[in-house]
Amino acid sequence: MNGWIILDKPIGLGSTQAVAAVKRNLREAGFGKVKVGHGGTLDPLATGVLPIAIGEATKLCGRMLDASKVYDFTIKFGEETAGLDAEGEVVATSDIRPTMAQIEAVLPNFTGAIEQIPPAYSAIKVDGKRAYDRARAGEVVEIAARQVTIYALSVFEQESKAAIEEVTLSVHVSKGTYIRSLARDISHALGTLGHVTMLRRTKAGPFTLDHAISLDKLNEIGKGAPAKDIILPLEAGLVDIPALDLSPDAAKAIQQGRVLTGIATKDGLYWARDAEMRALALVEHIDGELRTVRGFNL
Repeated sequence: MNGWIILDKPIGLGSTQAVAAVKRNLREAGFGKVKVGHGGTLDPLATGVLPIAIGEATKLCGRMLDASKVYDFTIKFGEETAGLDAEGEVVATSDIRPTMAQIEAVLPNFTGAIEQIPPAYSAIKVDGKRAYDRARAGEVVEIAARQVTIYALSVFEQESKAAIEEVTLSVHVSKGTYIRSLARDISHALGTLGHVTMLRRTKAGPFTLDHAISLDKLNEIGKGAPAKDIILPLEAGLVDIPALDLSPDAAKAIQQGRVLTGIATKDGLYWARDAEMRALALVEHIDGELRTVRGFNL
């Protein structure tokens, strides 16, 4: 039992709850105790692609956390909330509403490498305590700005020449980017205030909504549906990097954790596979040496 379940996470379900749902269904299906982890937290108010790793695929969770993500999100103008989303209480208001032309004019300022201050209601630790715990306790939370990368940012199919109450955008971001902060900063750049009312992740690393299943579909596993129809292979989480085919001797060496030399390939990250196309390890080739980053026991 090694691979991925890509859940189209519904609103209201936390990432930890989603992992628990996978564990429960696998247990009810007779698979016993299986190691399960997720590849990138989604807030309960967000929906969309949540990669859930099973068995040996959990060794790739860290890599999935580092992967870029794509989101659709809606900004409602005129109100800023404590949590920068629809759940928080309104803390400030503005009568200013932007036009579509104004929105499109400021978006280029938010592409590339940008500085961003995460929301006070975030899981970032401040002096050893979660920021959201401090914020909920009424403390004034100060979080340092951090650099993130916005690879692409555009308006999502919306046209209007008049001032508008809300806009939906699509964005491709690096790890560590807070969409709520991006919505806040875009609103400020437009001379108004705003908060996120809809957030949907459409891609995480190599996984898209095309790979995702509903919570109802997941629950069918526990009721006897074939797990193979739902679980993607471990290799599905590696399709965005090249495979490296190894000879039987080289494959054995990699499985033993030995450093290989004389492999004719460019420097970089690969996933090594044997003659049976079985994933052996995540490996890195640097200056003529091939080293194991993470080995798989498949």
